[in-house]
Amino acid sequence: MKIALAGAGAFGAKHLDAIKAIGNAEVVSLVGTNLEPTRAVAKKYGIGHVTTDLSEALGRPGVEAAILATPTPLHAAQAIACLKAGKHVQVEIPLADRWSDAQAVADLQKVTGLTCMVGHTRRFNPSHQWIHRKIAQGELSIQQMDVQTYFFRRTNISCGITRPIRSTCSPTRPVRR
Repeated sequence: MKIALAGAGAFGAKHLDAIKAIGNAEVVSLVGTNLEPTRAVAKKYGIGHVTTDLSEALGRPGVEAAILATPTPLHAAQAIACLKAGKHVQVEIPLADRWSDAQAVADLQKVTGLTCMVGHTRRFNPSHQWIHRKIAQGELSIQQMDVQTYFFRRTNISCGITRPIRSTCSPTRPVRR
């Protein structure tokens, strides 16, 4: 599958690393805000086409899907552009910053029948997996949990640290230490 990836920053690099492990998937176009840094990322990953224009990337021969690892305010409009171009699309969370925009994406997906998915990758986060195991084992019952992710943006080398900031847990049986 030939993929266009929009977003040459930290999350885009995470997708590029993951795609390397998939035998039949290839990023053939990388979209970024600034051409020079995007070219550097493309060179590192062996991507032959670089642009600052998503529609140009979607128009490349053979592109079947797009991954959007761009700022939140762009997600809905870009997802709609991908669907209108006849491409499957994976969008980083959140899908949109307004309910009406998210609904517009969902409505268009139903019309096109294309895959439009939102990446819920937090389920792979070790802290989330730990909590999930505790709930599945009946050791915790969560009424509410809020999570914040902190990004270190002095350079674009960190994908962030996630930690629970507040949780309301009640053990359903004693936790053994």
